[in-house]
Amino acid sequence: MLDVLIVGAGISGISAACHLEKRCANKRYAVLEGRNNVGGTWDLFRYPGIRSDSDMHTFGFSFKPWTNPKSISDGESIRDYLKEAVAEYGVKDKIRFGHKVVSANWDSTRDVWSVTATNAAGEMVEIETRVLFMCSGYYNYAEGYTPDYPGLGDFKGQLIHPQKWPEDLDYSGKKVAVIGSGATAVTIVPNMVDKAAQVTMIQRSPTYMFSRPAKDAVANFLGSVLPSKWAYALTRWKNIYFQNATYKGARNKPEKTKKLLLDSVRKSLGDDYDIDTHFTPRYNPWEERLCLIPDDDFLSAVKSGAAEVVTDTIDKFVENGVLMSSGRLIEADIVVSATGLNMQFMGGVEFFLDEVKLDLSKRFYYQGMMFSGVPNLIQTFGYINASWTLRADLNSVFVCDLLQEMDRKDASHCVPELRPEEASMVPRPTISGFNPGYMQRGIHEFPKQGEHAPWHNTQDYLLDRKILKSNIFSDGVLHFGQANCEELANKAQEIQETKVA
Repeated sequence: MLDVLIVGAGISGISAACHLEKRCANKRYAVLEGRNNVGGTWDLFRYPGIRSDSDMHTFGFSFKPWTNPKSISDGESIRDYLKEAVAEYGVKDKIRFGHKVVSANWDSTRDVWSVTATNAAGEMVEIETRVLFMCSGYYNYAEGYTPDYPGLGDFKGQLIHPQKWPEDLDYSGKKVAVIGSGATAVTIVPNMVDKAAQVTMIQRSPTYMFSRPAKDAVANFLGSVLPSKWAYALTRWKNIYFQNATYKGARNKPEKTKKLLLDSVRKSLGDDYDIDTHFTPRYNPWEERLCLIPDDDFLSAVKSGAAEVVTDTIDKFVENGVLMSSGRLIEADIVVSATGLNMQFMGGVEFFLDEVKLDLSKRFYYQGMMFSGVPNLIQTFGYINASWTLRADLNSVFVCDLLQEMDRKDASHCVPELRPEEASMVPRPTISGFNPGYMQRGIHEFPKQGEHAPWHNTQDYLLDRKILKSNIFSDGVLHFGQANCEELANKAQEIQETKVA
């Protein structure tokens, strides 16, 4: 039996495994990965220009310096970085590739998760673990989101979703239409203009955009005069505080932030460009994620005429392109549906408590990573307003601390329990005040957050770090015990029947 089973070998899973190697070398663990390579998202997405949409000094791990001079870096460099981490920390031999988890059952008589997975041969595999650490991201790897386009059957060209980009796609001399206005579309467009005859970005509504250099001059200077660990740490903290301040500034003073963002776009495109139509969103900054543009590449492509932005709704697909509601025809040989993802809670795994199916959407998040009434189950769900890895590293450290605390208490389970006075706590969506389309479509499947700590999902790295460094194991919410204890036996059914109003 394992002490910890990690599900997923992307950034979150690699963070978890490396931290276990560093701090809990005596623990038995394994990583299950459904694909044949490490990297998760960075192994899946292969569209032109795939890159980070945050700086690599915060998107990188806390324990492994990012030394590439490009802070906004390409997918291949990120994959190499992850492979280096796996090799340096001796993690690779612990990864079982081609294993997709389908279900997990908690046995309260033994305090064990029994996990069922299918392997590459299609066989069912059973694995037992004390702690189950879900690091499988938050969206469906099998299928991205594509709207039901009217008239699609009439289109004679090729429709592509970036999540399934064909390796052999030749778009040289082709007319390309990219539907979408988010990070994926803004990345693809400037990276197709060099070969395509024409690239048009079709958007229903604009997104806030901001530019910054792909290379961090401060980071590269520090790297030239300081040891890499020092330079990385200083740059990381500089960027953490910058992210935190700019996000809070945007939420507290949205009109000021809006003006700064739009003035920057106007400076890049010129006063004659119709900024109001094509680059002024209908919402305030950070009600949806901002699009990062490295070295102004997207805006430069638009300004030069190599790419065009069309803001309109789609009427239907026709034989040779996309007909807009205004009557304009966007001719296209290839249409890229950069329309987002389908959210999926913990990889679509079914969870059971003593063979009774759990509906985790009826539970409350504890500190944004455990679930009310559910023992020894942790999930990583990164930040929407900062680098994903910041939260992944925090959760990985928490799991190591939890294992050590369980050893000190000679406990085999740890479960967060609602206090009696919290039984009628009003449930709120996992993420508040952030409403992109993919969240609106799928957030109802996720656990809820409560009105106050520790059930509040803060989305604040500095606050979370402070909380998790405090004496969290004495908060009166986390309960430790051993298998077969009378209390757990009496509560087994009660836990399953607990519902949130």
